[in-house]
Amino acid sequence: MWRLHHFALCPFSRKLRLLMSEKGVPFTLEEENPFAMREEFFLINPTGRTPALTHEDKDITLADSRAIAEYFDETVEKNPMINGTAAGRAEIRRLVALFDENFWGDVTAPLLSERYAKRVVARAAPDSRALRDAMRLADQHLDYIDYLVDHRRWLAGATMSLADLTAAAQISVADYLGGIDWRGHESARGWYSVFKSRPSFQPLLADRVDGVAPPRHYSDVNA
Repeated sequence: MWRLHHFALCPFSRKLRLLMSEKGVPFTLEEENPFAMREEFFLINPTGRTPALTHEDKDITLADSRAIAEYFDETVEKNPMINGTAAGRAEIRRLVALFDENFWGDVTAPLLSERYAKRVVARAAPDSRALRDAMRLADQHLDYIDYLVDHRRWLAGATMSLADLTAAAQISVADYLGGIDWRGHESARGWYSVFKSRPSFQPLLADRVDGVAPPRHYSDVNA
């Protein structure tokens, strides 16, 4: 069976948990805190970043969430997540990059740094200005999700895709860290509520990290 080396507040790990669940790929979870920088984990993934995926029977080790997502979309026929025409697949990949890079850099990474790495790992006070900037940029990203959902059934088109999984994974971590203000974003909120109701998403809502509690609405599928 696949073993996913993950961190509960790693959006890239969460993306793979969603993907593998949606595609019916069985896996077990191995908790790995990347801030601990364990030497043993660097032997699995030389970057030291989560996620990484191992399968002892198949003697396979995979790293990087986009590479792993492409691997499963190529090898597991059920519920293709990079689908449609060539133009449609390009749009999915564009949005995956936008959320993996821009949303991560603008919103999730600074929230994780200030509200987890500084407060829990380093025992230091967070930078309130960095938190305000992250929440301001989150609002802009939600504006774009509003636009996409108002013009498409799902973010990249008519069917759910890796773009939706990637966005939902990033938002879920930002939401856990109290960085999402849903006011004025009913379209994005409705799309995300649909995701929160899916069986693949329920384990994510149950995750908790020592030292940081999520806001009350985090686990409410109707919120």
